[in-house]
Amino acid sequence: MKNLTSTIGLLITLLTTVTTYGQTNRPAAAYGRAEYIEVEKNVKLHVTDLGEGQPLILIHGWPLSDAMYEYQYAYFVEKGFRVIGITLRGFGLSDKPGGKYNYDVFADDIKVILDKLKIQNATIGGFSMGGATVIHYVAKYNGAHVSKMALFGAAAPIWTKRADFNFGLWTKEDVNGLIKLNNTDRPQLLQNFGQIFPANQKSVAPGYGAWLGTIQVQASPYAMAEGLKTLRDEDLRPDLKKIQLPTLILHGKSDKICSYDLAEQMNKLLKNSKLVPLEKSGHALFIEEMEKFNTELLNFIKQ
Repeated sequence: MKNLTSTIGLLITLLTTVTTYGQTNRPAAAYGRAEYIEVEKNVKLHVTDLGEGQPLILIHGWPLSDAMYEYQYAYFVEKGFRVIGITLRGFGLSDKPGGKYNYDVFADDIKVILDKLKIQNATIGGFSMGGATVIHYVAKYNGAHVSKMALFGAAAPIWTKRADFNFGLWTKEDVNGLIKLNNTDRPQLLQNFGQIFPANQKSVAPGYGAWLGTIQVQASPYAMAEGLKTLRDEDLRPDLKKIQLPTLILHGKSDKICSYDLAEQMNKLLKNSKLVPLEKSGHALFIEEMEKFNTELLNFIKQ
């Protein structure tokens, strides 16, 4: 019995030592970074924060989440970057409060997160509505935390036609119809957008389409409707004229959601921009021509 007691005591000592060692000697980085960051009281946003090195900030489009950048995370982490994807309020795994969902609110949220993470000298990129959000963030905060901007199929300068802006594919009346459909048959709205998302029926494999669908249904219906109102009403031409940062514009030539002529207008208004057409892509350029998309963005960051 004495030998058994001694053996048990030794095992307890060893286990305690191993546990204590793991707690006190494990590198801080091994614990990971915060997956949720509070931007205001009772509002936390989901953040994917991976890798080490120069930061790349990615903002998703309507009605997706930061999960859309799955294959950009994999690529840029392997290339030695810290990649930070922010899911805007109302979408994905972020909190979904009531209130406003406009570029001003989105930009303020991004600023809080980049302040808290102490980010410097980053490239910030945004897709579709996220591209419009990035434009407003850079203009409103004079490029705080960032040194370059990238726009992917961005919904800018304006997503809807005006008397003085006859570009794009949508009228305000069209978007009012989208809002009505969102509030009466959201599955049909998502299905309709899924059909026009790629350049053609073969440019995005069914598996990718199903994956994107699982991301879209996480969005708040309220946030989707409010986001459509922002896309309908906002004019970013004054913001674009203010921006001096080096900017990369990646845009699908066959985009049926944010047509290519929008990219040409952004290129004209941004004094220090480069427009790269993705000849085989529609709105889903980040997966339709994934290799070119990633490579062009990498080369731009390295310049």
